Amino acid sequence: MAVFGDIPAATAEDVELAVLAARDAFARDGGRHWSRAPGAVRAKFLKAIAVKIKERKSYMALLETLDSGKPLDEAHGDMEDVAACFEYYADLAKALDGKQRSPISLPMENFESYVLKEPIGVVGLITPWNYPLLMATWKVAPALAAGCTAVLKPSELASLTCLELGGICVEIGLPSGVLNIITGLGPEAGAPLASHPHVDKIAFTGSTETGKRIMVTAAQMVKPVSLELGGKSPLIVFDDVDIDKAVEWAMFGCFANAGQVCSATSRLLLHEKIAKQFLDRLVAWAKSVKVSDPLEEGCRLGSVVSEGQYQKVMKFISTARSEGATILYGGVRPQHLKKGFFIEPTIITDVSTSMQIWREEVFGPVICVKEFRTEREAVDLANDTHYGLAGAVISNDLERCERISKVIQSGIVWINCSQPCFVQAPWGGNKRSGFGRELGEWGLDNYLSVKQVTKYSSDEPYGWYRPPSKL
Repeated sequence: MAVFGDIPAATAEDVELAVLAARDAFARDGGRHWSRAPGAVRAKFLKAIAVKIKERKSYMALLETLDSGKPLDEAHGDMEDVAACFEYYADLAKALDGKQRSPISLPMENFESYVLKEPIGVVGLITPWNYPLLMATWKVAPALAAGCTAVLKPSELASLTCLELGGICVEIGLPSGVLNIITGLGPEAGAPLASHPHVDKIAFTGSTETGKRIMVTAAQMVKPVSLELGGKSPLIVFDDVDIDKAVEWAMFGCFANAGQVCSATSRLLLHEKIAKQFLDRLVAWAKSVKVSDPLEEGCRLGSVVSEGQYQKVMKFISTARSEGATILYGGVRPQHLKKGFFIEPTIITDVSTSMQIWREEVFGPVICVKEFRTEREAVDLANDTHYGLAGAVISNDLERCERISKVIQSGIVWINCSQPCFVQAPWGGNKRSGFGRELGEWGLDNYLSVKQVTKYSSDEPYGWYRPPSKL
């Protein structure tokens, strides 16, 4: 199946128009219609977006699959999560009204103090192609809930559902200029957005290298940024587990969405006592995965997003082989799929910690494996990375799981699972995986500025200075 079409390639001039529209919407009538409106007003629009997403779930999922190559079942799940995210932040927008003027306890009786939470302003939102609409929603929903206005630039590789979101916003009557969507390439559209003097914050999800450039650009104007970047997350499996249950989590942790997941647990650490048995079962499970046209019923591994990504993943695999690793399974195009950017689920063993496959993010259906003997060795291997987005541990010893969750150097730790994601829980990393948190109340805080208001409440003069003589 081939689908062809065009989307606009925005320029710096288009970015200028979008930012101007967002600034006008933020300040219009003193902000009474949006930025300073009650949160309940904004909540109505967010709820209306959620309703439209639910009504069009099948169409939106089909569009996402055609655009990105992910299995249709996964795309349906994404659309359910999109609607849930808008609903969740609608509720937080409404609740924000009751949290204003939160009092601060002071040690001096003649002063009173409280806190206001105000929208940061115009925000630039730059999002990736692996979960096109969902990753955009993680930013758009809290930004609008907070009262910000926004310019969204989705990835040029998968923009269609974000453009559909724009159409939905028009349909529900979202005030003009509140959400502006520009499509185009990073240098021509993303860079001018990041450097624009009238954009008050940039929120970015994507590669670490691009994140670094955004930080440099934003630093020139002391502009706040939040960054959700790359990952090379570990999954530690001890010898007291149900092998097949652990194997399925290992598979889901690295092969869902064709491995194009920033938090993918792509470094599998196996206790030496179960390593052979585990790998035998892992290969058997990998052989049973249905790799197919993503529109086929039961597809569990679709294509990667583009030819460029396909070539990048295949180069990682060939480099691993040339460095001495063993391709235990996969690493090639499935024989029954002669066209498209399909890669078999790939398991790589005999890996050393100096190899590229161990150290760098692949962003494809590739898992590399090392064995360990002791808990300390497992933790050291898990933390042997520049990244710090996520980590996971599987063991029937829950005390051990809790110990490990405290020492894994990441923003997310999963116990006896991999990749669950809930809109209520914070999402983000440390080290070269970025900073700031999305989702939950932390996601809303990303787009709020905290203002202290303090009042002198005594009828008496302050009395610091001696009054001048009346003579």
